[in-house]
Amino acid sequence: MDYMIAVIPGDGIGPEVTGEAVKVIEKIGGKFGHSFVFSYADAGGAAIDKTRQCLPGKTVDICRAADAVLLGAVGGPKWDSLPGEKRPEKALLGLRKELGLYANLRPAILFEELADDCPLKPEIVAGGIDILVVRELTGGIYFGERGTTMTKMGPAAYDIEQYSEGEVRRIATTAFEMAMKRNKKVTSVDKANVLESSRLWRRIAAEVAEDYPEVEFGNFYVDNAAMQLVRDPKQFDVILTSNLFGDILSDEASQVTGSIGMLPSASLAEGNFGMYEPVHGSAPDIAGMDIANPSAAILSAAMMMRYTFGLDKEAEAIEKAVASVLAEGYRTADIAEEGRETIGTAEMCRRICDAI
Repeated sequence: MDYMIAVIPGDGIGPEVTGEAVKVIEKIGGKFGHSFVFSYADAGGAAIDKTRQCLPGKTVDICRAADAVLLGAVGGPKWDSLPGEKRPEKALLGLRKELGLYANLRPAILFEELADDCPLKPEIVAGGIDILVVRELTGGIYFGERGTTMTKMGPAAYDIEQYSEGEVRRIATTAFEMAMKRNKKVTSVDKANVLESSRLWRRIAAEVAEDYPEVEFGNFYVDNAAMQLVRDPKQFDVILTSNLFGDILSDEASQVTGSIGMLPSASLAEGNFGMYEPVHGSAPDIAGMDIANPSAAILSAAMMMRYTFGLDKEAEAIEKAVASVLAEGYRTADIAEEGRETIGTAEMCRRICDAI
């Protein structure tokens, strides 16, 4: 069977890590008898340099024609002087909107081999951490009405947080479906003691919970959730939350695991279509130096196998290969202890491919 993948390398280390992820996907194809066909497109700063647009229409067309999208990273100081609507990062919001990517899955997993990198006390993380943040991605304050106005205190700016019942019900259902495949626990995070949008969020989440009696369900205010993530992260399984809160909490969860360079993500639309990308940024300061960690991009490819293509064995093969290489002691610079010998981007990928 042929699987069509749109590849957006992006900026900084994006081309390097996506290039290595493509090698892993090709290795999986050879081992399991699949054919993966890649189409390349530009977004972010690379697209601005070529077309003066951060998200050209051609890129959207290529993505829509594919079964899934593999994205590297966008942005960098080169384009910091551009106005907000023209910055590279705007391409991400555009892709989410144009492709209907409403559900962001951000796993935060502490690999046993990297336990020493976790900033929390060993007794807090003993036995490992495995959290999945399910973040609503196409609604809320990032997509709401915004503008400027004049007040008695002078010029002011505003951004409106708005959610419909349908948007909340859709993302809540996704979270509960994910929980059914994990440890059957969902924690919904909001600010219902202050925000009207959060009160709607809490009501709809509770209604969806009634359809999943096997799943333990609870609510946290976002400030408490942020505290609990560092106090007792193992209490969480699936965290369900809004666009803004999910943006913040998923980054916090990633740091609890010790290295953002190991963390993948998936952004899903209706059906099986998805965009897969590492959580780390473009890191332009180390671009082209063969020292970036490709593991997050490679693990994003594993998520693609599982969530878009339904290839669970293939996904497990990638994940086990990454764990195997770590267990053998190989490290890129970002996850290496002081004084430990490191390997480069390409070598890490080669060893992962060999382990598949």
